[in-house]
Amino acid sequence: MKIAVVGSYGAGLTMRVPRSPEAGETVSGGVFQPGPGGKGSNQAIGAARLGAEVSLLTAVGDDDFGRAARALWRSEGVGAAHVLTARAPTMVGFILVEPSGENRIAIAPGALDELDAAAVAAFEPEIASADILVVSMEIPEEAVAAALRAGRRTGTRTLLNPAPARPLPADLWPLIDVITPNQTEAPVLLGLGAGHGLGDEELVTALRDRTGGAAVLTRGGGGALVARPAGVTAVPPYPAEAVVDTTGAGDSFTAALAVALAEGHDLDRAVGFAAAAGSHTVTIAGVVPALPTRDQLNARIGITR
Repeated sequence: MKIAVVGSYGAGLTMRVPRSPEAGETVSGGVFQPGPGGKGSNQAIGAARLGAEVSLLTAVGDDDFGRAARALWRSEGVGAAHVLTARAPTMVGFILVEPSGENRIAIAPGALDELDAAAVAAFEPEIASADILVVSMEIPEEAVAAALRAGRRTGTRTLLNPAPARPLPADLWPLIDVITPNQTEAPVLLGLGAGHGLGDEELVTALRDRTGGAAVLTRGGGGALVARPAGVTAVPPYPAEAVVDTTGAGDSFTAALAVALAEGHDLDRAVGFAAAAGSHTVTIAGVVPALPTRDQLNARIGITR
């Protein structure tokens, strides 16, 4: 079972502050917490922990953040031989979090801006040998498009996690076999305004119609809707004992969905497996620490080996 991932890596520099400073003001008393992030990296690690052979394409700088990323991928068993070392620094996100949970985020994409079609072309043999190609959208549209085209050209099933959401060019829709937006992302992808008035079933059906493949609309505690040519089915949520941190739930869901599809499960069952992974993740603080291993997920859903 092999999965190829094209997506982002970035360092998250989080500071929890008593309050956000005004212009020109310094506020003391913050608590600093750095950590690895980026949807592509998170999804690659998540899939590797669930037993997949994973190859990752992203871009990092020749800096301490980039070296830390490569060390992380080695320790997690993620293949990073094709990761681009860019001229620019590794992507960094600065996050200020107030006691209320309100946050302010500034992102410097840096190295990710250099991830281009040429880098994807060099990665194409990994895509061709994979069972599933996972693509997310924290990277330039050129790289997203090149990856989806490579998947279609090589016959590898494509899974697009369209986050952060933006409208897709018309020629990319037919290249997507499975698309997995949440309720906020779906209208953006379809180019709908705030007052669109469509229900979840109508949204997921419209997404499926554009791809010609399948669409999965994730609904947090409401489970998911799965749209295929035969119609729309509902997959119930997997209960979480206590919600501690929802940050990595989407990446955990995507990784588990890719693994289940690569193992040959039908889409409804794969979405149920992914929902269980997301449910595990929200019970643990942080993203990478919360991504489940296969043993943890099997125990959660009652599978014994």
